[in-house]
Amino acid sequence: MKFHLKTLSLPELEAALAPVQPSPVAVRKVFAAVFAHGASTVEEVCRAPQVPKRVADFLREHAEMPRLTVVERRKAEDGFVKYLFDSPLGGRVEAVRIPIFDHKYVVCISSQVGCALACDFCMTGKLGFQRNLRTWEILEQVMQIREEADRPVRGVVFMGMGEPLLNYTETLRAAQILSHPAGFAISGPSITFSTAGMVPAIRRYVREGHPYRLAFSVTSAIPEKRLKVLPIEKAHPLPELVDAIREYATVRRERAMIAYVAISGFNLGEEDARALKQAFEGIPIKVDLIDVTDPQGKYLPPSPEELKAFRDHLQILGAPIARRYSGGKDIGAACGTLAASQYGGVVLPAPPPVSIS
Repeated sequence: MKFHLKTLSLPELEAALAPVQPSPVAVRKVFAAVFAHGASTVEEVCRAPQVPKRVADFLREHAEMPRLTVVERRKAEDGFVKYLFDSPLGGRVEAVRIPIFDHKYVVCISSQVGCALACDFCMTGKLGFQRNLRTWEILEQVMQIREEADRPVRGVVFMGMGEPLLNYTETLRAAQILSHPAGFAISGPSITFSTAGMVPAIRRYVREGHPYRLAFSVTSAIPEKRLKVLPIEKAHPLPELVDAIREYATVRRERAMIAYVAISGFNLGEEDARALKQAFEGIPIKVDLIDVTDPQGKYLPPSPEELKAFRDHLQILGAPIARRYSGGKDIGAACGTLAASQYGGVVLPAPPPVSIS
């Protein structure tokens, strides 16, 4: 059975190439050809500088590099671009290219086909869970977007389809490759995992000391309310999650990012702010407010007046409060709307690849 070159971390690649006893330099050159320089075929890797003939011959015989197929690229009015990918392993996933001012991109990527958590305001959850993505499928989303980008990709957020901490091994390997100097060279703090509260995985993550950031989806600190929209509350109740967040903030000596989906008439009252204060007393946090986006119309975003009043209530936290812009709403690219859909915006043709140093 052949091994997939885009699935291997540097130590794993060294082990795979062990039969031909490559030098450390040769292993690193193969790794860089795949990830830093974006080779799309095994033959391109074999022709890379400083890849010895015996290594190239071994790769031709034992390695493979299938790719995701871009079904379409769809651009929103605000400049967000949603990519719809089809995998040879089955299923479709989406990733979003997010412009940051006029000098870089952040890419929001998927970690699963569908999602098992069934958060009530999330369109991905309506799909149900189909399967975990492999490491190469996760990285391919970034690679293909990078190939077509007119500015560098400087950040990655695991906030697309799926719960990344339910696909722990594959997503962490992907992050290691994304942050490796000979890989994508994206700094660890510029890679974020969003979790709805997989407490055992959060605790494992903290023990292992990864440099990437976590964002914790709380949405309500009143357990009864949280359960209505986040079924994970039943498996991992809020006090259990808060304890894990406290450990994360203590070990990392930084504020934990609390993602709070703002829903009109539901979780924006003074009692909701008091519940947050009580739950996170003594824990350094920052709150990221995200307007709900529900194409079905069951949940509505807050009015400007409602949001302002809630932000005023949140002052009792003594913590930074930010409002996250959820772009690409007209193409189904906003937070909670990724569902392998095709509507809105402008469908883009495949641009010629642009080399980004």
